[in-house]
Amino acid sequence: MLKTVDLIYQTMLAEIGQRAMDDAWTLDFPPIGRFVKVKVKEREYWYFDQSDGEGGQKRKYVGPAEDPEISKRVEDFSRTKSDYRIRRRLVSSLTRDGGLLAADRTSGLIVETLAAAGLFRLRTVLVGTLAFGTYSGLLGVRMPSAAIMTGDADFAQDYAISAEVMDSLPPILELLQSADPTFRAVPTFDGGATTAFVNGEGYRVEFLTTNRGKDEYLDKPADMPALGGASAQPLRFMDFLIREPVRAVLLYGAGVSVLVPDPARYAVHKLIIASRRHAHSALKRDKDLVQAAILVEALLQTKRSPDLAMAYVEAWERGPAWQEAIEIGAAMLSVEHKDRLRECLEAGGAGNRREGDIAVLRSHGSSKMVIRSFFTPEVKVGSSSRPQRITKTN
Repeated sequence: MLKTVDLIYQTMLAEIGQRAMDDAWTLDFPPIGRFVKVKVKEREYWYFDQSDGEGGQKRKYVGPAEDPEISKRVEDFSRTKSDYRIRRRLVSSLTRDGGLLAADRTSGLIVETLAAAGLFRLRTVLVGTLAFGTYSGLLGVRMPSAAIMTGDADFAQDYAISAEVMDSLPPILELLQSADPTFRAVPTFDGGATTAFVNGEGYRVEFLTTNRGKDEYLDKPADMPALGGASAQPLRFMDFLIREPVRAVLLYGAGVSVLVPDPARYAVHKLIIASRRHAHSALKRDKDLVQAAILVEALLQTKRSPDLAMAYVEAWERGPAWQEAIEIGAAMLSVEHKDRLRECLEAGGAGNRREGDIAVLRSHGSSKMVIRSFFTPEVKVGSSSRPQRITKTN
């Protein structure tokens, strides 16, 4: 059994999430800086100072001190900064006393920087292990730290959203370099637009998108008008993962409001991805399976089995290739984790309701029919005759 996060800490996290989301609309002057009044030729002006990331300060002109609008801005900032300090203390309490895990400094700073620039406002979704780390607070259970360690940050945006939103981030490379000047674009083989960036310590930031229906697109970075000059790597199954994302809090600084995949979708997606790992990616495959198993346990424990059942059947109904991938991924789980998956799906299928509608499991008759195949000895890892090629997985 996973340990439950105390209700007081769950309440604190919800408060941080709301305040962090509110702050996303007032980011001209972040609370990590300060207003200073400077006298120039007998007149006073407001400037805004903040760290340049290299031990110095950068100064931004604000306006004349006598301007009533500027004065209101400074007054509002004082309240925002006070709120920011309170949130930092709450985050510290959650990670120190509440048993929740904070993001590492590099990951937190990158996500915070991109969030402030509007990344999640443009419906980009944090995916991969950083997203998994937010589920502890979202579900109210404590996650094992070993399943959350990472050395990269992955972000996914639906191709259609990027093409139609008619808005864009500032240049991605400039944003990343504002967090860490050592960031550089990772060159592509054909010299085209990049989908990834890396810093001097090897920390990688990558942008992903949904596949547009043909495998030929998998090797061609997609132009993403909303991503500030970055392209994105199309991946199969990504549309399933990032459909209907949920709001969560990344525990860094004063808390960063982010969009992440629904945890039930994440669990099913990890089973699918595990089935497609090459033999030389055994460590990543094991991590996929560990994360899927933990989420199944968490969803069962928090009585969210219907969510897993619905996500599972949605994936199953996408056809034979999806069914085979799920079967192979589930077959790689330990006996104990298979039992928990079966228990979660059967419980979810028995009581699945969403807004009074009949459960999505209708087309299979019962959840037992859906899950029967991967609990039989005939299903073996590597039994697929389909190519196991994949460019990148989360």
